[in-house]
Parts: sequence; C-alpha cells; structure tokens
Amino acid sequence: MLDLKGKTAVITGAGNGIGKAAALILAQHGTNVVCGDLHKETAEKTAEEARKFGVKAIGVACDVTNEKDLENLAAEAVKNMEGINILVNNTGGGGGGREKFDTLTLDYIEKIYRLNVFSIYKLSQLCIPYMNKDKYGSIINISSMAGQMTSHNMSVYGSSKAAINQLTKYMAVDLGPYIRVNAIAPGAIKTDALKSVLTDEMEKKMLVNTPLKVLGETEDIANTILYFASPMSKWVSGQVIAVNGGGTQSLE
Repeated sequence: MLDLKGKTAVITGAGNGIGKAAALILAQHGTNVVCGDLHKETAEKTAEEARKFGVKAIGVACDVTNEKDLENLAAEAVKNMEGINILVNNTGGGGGGREKFDTLTLDYIEKIYRLNVFSIYKLSQLCIPYMNKDKYGSIINISSMAGQMTSHNMSVYGSSKAAINQLTKYMAVDLGPYIRVNAIAPGAIKTDALKSVLTDEMEKKMLVNTPLKVLGETEDIANTILYFASPMSKWVSGQVIAVNGGGTQSLE
C-alpha cells in the first residue's frame, strides 16, 4: 500500500525542512519527485539525494508568489516525468514575525496570503488535469496549528492557515472522485530555522501544552505526507490532521 512506484510528486519548499523530508520519503517509496524551491541549488541538492533511491528527480527554482514560476514548475514536471499524481503545497511563511493588528498594512496581508493561500489555488489548478487523466491524485496542503488555535499578534499568518484548512475541505468536494485533498497542521517542528533560534527556555515553553513532551521532527510530517500520498488513504479526503505531539489548547 506504500508502493508509489511510477507516480510523480511535485513538492514546493523542497530545499529544506518539511519539504525536503517529504521529497526524500516519497522517493524512498518509488515516487519520482519534482523539487521546487526558491533557490535552484537547494532544490537540486534535494533532487540529487532523492535520485539515490533509484527514482527520477529534478530541482526547479520556484517562487510560489510568482505565477510564471508556478507554471514553469508544473511544465517541468510534465516535461520530465510525463505526468503529476501528487502535489505537496508546502511553501509558506509569516509565522516568525509578530505584527500588531492596528499597524498591519494591506500590502503585508496580501503578501502573506499570496504566499500561503493564493499559491495553493494556482499550482493545484495546474496539476489537477494530469491527476484526473491518470485517475490518481493526492493534494496535500501544509497548514499550521496557528490555523486552529490563537496567539497574540499572529492574525495574518493564523487566518491564512485557517483559510488553507477550509480551502482543503472545499477542494475535496470540488475535485473528486479521482483527486483526494487533505491538509496537515504541524506543531513545533525542529527545522533548521527553528534550531537556529531555539533556546532551552523557548523549548520548555513550547512543551508546556504538548503531552508527548518532545518537539516534532520533519520526518513526523513527512510520514503523514506519505500516508496521504499513498493508497493507504484512498478513502480519506477533506481532512485536516494535526501532527503536534498532542498539543491542542494554546500556541503560547
């Protein structure tokens, strides 16, 4: 049920963190991978590692806020892999900053929504014809616990992730029967970015409302992506799964 040999996945933000872990675990299970990332060199580095599993893999420079870049990413996938079956909308941002509500600008709000939400609309639209053609499609949107819970001065990021959650449900209704759409809401994950700023005090605070008392690893999210990509989840669509060590109460 985890054999994805012959399938092709497009992953955004594949140069590091969750996106890289997703690309590698999918490749390990036979998936050809198209690694999109803002920086071509990091995308190609992930692709190089993926090829060690005997699959086809390419790295493509892609700014997901640029419509032409998204079109090129899908085109490169079709050109090199002859189809698209799995899409991991992983790229996102805006969660690291704390913006006071009364000083927010419309330009900033649009910037975050273009990155986190609008890119999902466009890239999914580009991929769904090939999924329908093969009668096998899985779209996996990476959300956040910030879309389900609250924290001070995170209204733009949090609401954009809440939008992803609801968008996932609407996409599931609109895109069946051959395409499944699900989302993952990660908790605190030990990405390189987090590790670079994480202090013992910060980690203790993060773990207060985490019953399992450990931070997540990128592989924890990648394993869930693998589940959604594979036939193991063939009757699962429109779901938002929290992968967060059991933390469900507060982000603070």
